Amino acid sequence: MLSFIVLFTHQTEGQESILKALKSPVILKGNDSIAYRDPAILFHQNVFYLFYTLVKAEEGLVYSYTAISKSKDLIHWSPGEIITPKGQHFNFCSPGNVIRFNDEWVLSLQTYPRPGLGVNDPVTYGTSEARIYTMRSKDLKSWTEPELLKVKGPKVEQEDMGRMIDPYLVEDKDEKGKWWCFFKQNGVSMSYSYDLNNWTYCCHTSSGENVTVLTENNEYLLFHSPENGIHIKRSSNLKDWKDWGDLIVLGQDQWQWAKGRITAGTVVNLRRNPKYGKYLMFFHGSGPKTEEEGDFDKNASIGIAWSDDLINWEWPGK
Repeated sequence: MLSFIVLFTHQTEGQESILKALKSPVILKGNDSIAYRDPAILFHQNVFYLFYTLVKAEEGLVYSYTAISKSKDLIHWSPGEIITPKGQHFNFCSPGNVIRFNDEWVLSLQTYPRPGLGVNDPVTYGTSEARIYTMRSKDLKSWTEPELLKVKGPKVEQEDMGRMIDPYLVEDKDEKGKWWCFFKQNGVSMSYSYDLNNWTYCCHTSSGENVTVLTENNEYLLFHSPENGIHIKRSSNLKDWKDWGDLIVLGQDQWQWAKGRITAGTVVNLRRNPKYGKYLMFFHGSGPKTEEEGDFDKNASIGIAWSDDLINWEWPGK
């Protein structure tokens, strides 16, 4: 019993020391010409792989990319590496998550077409041509070209699929080998596949954007973003969803960098990891202006918070 207490104490102290070493909730800080948005996180072999939307001004135009930074301690992050091609007609961005499938890593992401958008133009959102894609990698370094996800089925042509963004892939909790793709359309829509190539559309439910889905205790936990903040829904069958908990806005009332909006919360469950022992949430905040006022393609930053129960949240400096 004594040895268990000592081990538990050391683990708890380790968790607290790692998270308490963080001096700021901001991991990647945006500025007047750069925005960091839409985080997706993979924790693999004690390394955090942070995928995100990188928006930046180049030669008077605004471009969006998917980029990746890595860290072993949540403090020191590698310089962002862009992994998607340049072009306003596609703007591959908003990574959802990375899964392991058939000895490959599969990253879900979207396009966000905004052809001709200049740095001095009013805020413009992605066109109706936005679609969802995957990219694959053997080593988390080299990635294939983006491949369209035909989540409406093989007979529905790309031009007839409708605007869709924010994909997220999760394995069915009851049937191994069956994968679900959640994506923003009519609330959140859901399609399933056994090979990630042939998809069958299922259903949809009311939801905000930037969905993350965890499975635990025989339930699906769906994190999504309304106009501001992060909400949670629960379901045991993917059909009947119930709102759960309060709107999560963290320290927004104290953060000028997130005064305009907190959104795109993605959560990884590291409660059983002796170094962390928490749920970790990565999100982005924009401000001090609202997105409509201009802090959409600039002044957006990625932050971090953590929780034991998904209700009570902590962050550096709280």
